[in-house]
Amino acid sequence: MAGNVNLHAANKNKKDEFYTQLVDIENELRHYKAHFKGKTVLCNCDDPRVSNFFHYFSYNFEQLGLKKLITTCYKSQNRDLFSQNDSERAIWLEYFGDRNGNRVPDPEEIGIHYFEGDGDFRSKECVELLKEADIVVTNPPFSLFREYVAQLMKYEKKFVIIGNQNAITNKDFFPLIRDNKVWLGYGFKGGAAHFISKYEDTATAGDHREGMIRVSGVNWFTNLEIPKRHEDMILYKMYNEEEYPKYDNYDAINIDKTADIPIDYDGFMGVPITFMDKYSPDQFEILGICAGNSRLNKFYGIVPYSPHVEDRGGCAVLNNKRVYSRILIRRRKRIGDVVGANHYSPLQVGQPTSYKLPEIPLPMAAEDPESYNPVNKED
Repeated sequence: MAGNVNLHAANKNKKDEFYTQLVDIENELRHYKAHFKGKTVLCNCDDPRVSNFFHYFSYNFEQLGLKKLITTCYKSQNRDLFSQNDSERAIWLEYFGDRNGNRVPDPEEIGIHYFEGDGDFRSKECVELLKEADIVVTNPPFSLFREYVAQLMKYEKKFVIIGNQNAITNKDFFPLIRDNKVWLGYGFKGGAAHFISKYEDTATAGDHREGMIRVSGVNWFTNLEIPKRHEDMILYKMYNEEEYPKYDNYDAINIDKTADIPIDYDGFMGVPITFMDKYSPDQFEILGICAGNSRLNKFYGIVPYSPHVEDRGGCAVLNNKRVYSRILIRRRKRIGDVVGANHYSPLQVGQPTSYKLPEIPLPMAAEDPESYNPVNKED
């Protein structure tokens, strides 16, 4: 919890000036290069002349094969990274690529335009630019994340954006995760990032850096297909009742670490939200979530649930104690599936949980099995 102090303070005070490092942008976007060819990219929460998102896309415009780059900012047009959004007019920039052959985005190649309004991503002017874009890439304000994502979904935009992993439990955002409309990208090392910021770094974790603020529990969210999304987790543990107790209020077993998901259990399971970093829709099915709003929104899906005095609206309860948010899942690959068959079958309610491998008759060349030798068998 201490690692999230900076983020909680930002949400409470609406301090959203967290600027992404170029190295973090490069590390994530290298996995999406094929998606950008021939596309118009919009960075609509960035001071365009100092934004590292603008830097990345403008300097890699030809390599990515972009059609157009648009960046917008809220009010400020100053070069000072922390200009407090106090400029009288907001601007937006557009870039069509290198024109003089030096493969550098020169000032005369960048079109500068002025907004009539303040450049807020929700304004009519910015929405018109959003409609023009194919892919949106940015670090939106933490305090407006849900509203920001809702707008992207409304206009059916592809995106790669930064947000806090706790957004997964939000009543508006979770259905997007459950229904495979949004998923996690490759993320930050250790689930924490250093952002360029003027705020005091109050996180208790180490690795403090000058001029930066460390925020834990952040990730990239996207709806662009990436190889990671279809990589199965390698599991090794076997189920036993002692190590995997059931919740008091859900017909599901509790799992504290994603790596501990049992390989041989076909029932309902509650896993921590960090599971989403390893989630493959080919391997598991997301059914619901155990959180404070689960009962009201019926987010526990088809998992049998009985209200408990300690569940505070739907949290999982184990031995009369609330457990931190759990995602309810079940496996798609059934125990007994033929290895290599590449067959995924979602569980159905009431479907039996024990299976036998089909009996495959062996070819016999003679009545005596020992006389059969396929290596030396003549055609």
